[in-house]
Amino acid sequence: MPTLSIVIPVYRAEATLRELHRRIEAALALEGLEFEIVFVEDCGGDRSWEVVQELAKQDGRVKGLRMSRNYGQHSALLCGIRAASHEVIVTLDDDLQNPPEEIPKLLAKLAEGYDMVYGTRERERHGFLRDTASRITKWALQSAMGADTARNVSPMRAFPTELRQAFADYRSPTVNLDVLLTWGTTRFGAVPVRHEARRIGESGYNLSKLINHAVNMMTGFSTLPLRIASVMGFVFALFGFLILGYVLARYLVSGSSVPGFPFLASIIVIFSGVQLFALGIIGEYLARMHFRSMDRPPYLVREETGISKMDKE
Repeated sequence: MPTLSIVIPVYRAEATLRELHRRIEAALALEGLEFEIVFVEDCGGDRSWEVVQELAKQDGRVKGLRMSRNYGQHSALLCGIRAASHEVIVTLDDDLQNPPEEIPKLLAKLAEGYDMVYGTRERERHGFLRDTASRITKWALQSAMGADTARNVSPMRAFPTELRQAFADYRSPTVNLDVLLTWGTTRFGAVPVRHEARRIGESGYNLSKLINHAVNMMTGFSTLPLRIASVMGFVFALFGFLILGYVLARYLVSGSSVPGFPFLASIIVIFSGVQLFALGIIGEYLARMHFRSMDRPPYLVREETGISKMDKE
């Protein structure tokens, strides 16, 4: 059996971390698996880091990394993945909605020859707005990944540690782990897992954050918005020629032009709106090129616990 690095981004999870650690330990002990747990605390403002430090003192298999500020879930995941030292990496959320007891299912599917396995939720346990936003995000992710497997994406993943070499040199403030993983493989698999209701705290993702995440994925990892702008430009240019044909035909047939300010104003508004929309899309890409040229790192670690010099090497 492979050895595991369990990577967990932590954000305001003070109340769940001890229980999460206990359940991971119990679940993997039953399978006789060797493992480590890498907690990455993303500056949530509670006592999560103190809890991680306590767990690292009690259990030598626990590592902790604390960000210098809040960078976001995927940046925290990237940080933890780069710190992992075992053969297979498993990612989990910190809220106990991904049951650690389901990890063996992912490993069994991985053993079938896949490079990447998602634990797909049998049933979503979020509210209506959150579920709708999640579906929008997965649609955006599918356009960015260029893979049908996007509909199976979940925070519960398992993949060989060597897969991280595909994005070892990645440096950009915009991070999406699922897109980065497509740079290293196309052999994706999925297995149904339980999704438990959140019992403590609230999700760090709300509707606006999920929509913003979807926009970041489309403009940061895909050219789909530019293609949409191009298609819209073509369609409305054709529309303009049709209107010109109508105006000329009316003049030739009846000898009069098309009357009325409302008609002219409507045409101007439509075409101006399309132009501004296309400029906005181009602006998003230019902004990302600007931030990339600044060479901003995706994260910065402020503190570490449970990590030896050997681990860093």
